[in-house]
Amino acid sequence: MNIEIIYQDEYCILVNKPNNVLVHHAHHSRNKSDEDSLLQLLKSQLGHKYYPIHRLDRKTSGIILLATKTEFVSKFQELFTQDQIQKTYYGVVRGHAPESRIIDSPVKGRDADVYKEAETHLRLLEKITLEIPVKPYDTSRYSLVELQPKTGRMHQLRIHMSKISHPLINDAKYGDKNHDLMYEAEFGWENLFLHAGSLAFKHPFTQKELLVKGSFSNDWISLFEKFQWKNPLNG
Repeated sequence: MNIEIIYQDEYCILVNKPNNVLVHHAHHSRNKSDEDSLLQLLKSQLGHKYYPIHRLDRKTSGIILLATKTEFVSKFQELFTQDQIQKTYYGVVRGHAPESRIIDSPVKGRDADVYKEAETHLRLLEKITLEIPVKPYDTSRYSLVELQPKTGRMHQLRIHMSKISHPLINDAKYGDKNHDLMYEAEFGWENLFLHAGSLAFKHPFTQKELLVKGSFSNDWISLFEKFQWKNPLNG
């Protein structure tokens, strides 16, 4: 599997992570199939070790930022801790989402007993009603949403969309199985429809303003064509 390289310089690299690829293996939980992580794939492809600045869920696709050396990591991490980086995600959700909404609802951290403040800004881009029944309704409704997380909690976007009754399609943990089964049966789309589409920030070493976009996978392109939705990364 070749990883798409979007941008690189002597300090960092930005790549487009595919669905269903771990960023790295936890020491205590190597996957049974022992599949390669993103870090392993990059080392094999480019012959260099990289250091992730942030995380994406295994099932989420899209842009991820990595440093070329450990001594560069803290400077890039400051972009996130000081809210100096704009992260834009795209999701396909059940139902017709509101035109815009700020979701301000605590999310459990890795320690399941501790809730942490979390905020997501939502904007509706497209919507559709399909003449395809999904229990208990005779039709099915979906929306394309733009999501900007203002905090970086684990599973934040997936949890927030579920909390407002617009779960992401093909989210096995927080989603709606009936709709997921329809997407697979009717269209053959099985991947989670959550994509980290762009990152915008001032490079902490070169001071260059960067807006980096990560292209959509084949499932997304097929969905845009089928639903006659505009690709939000074009233009």
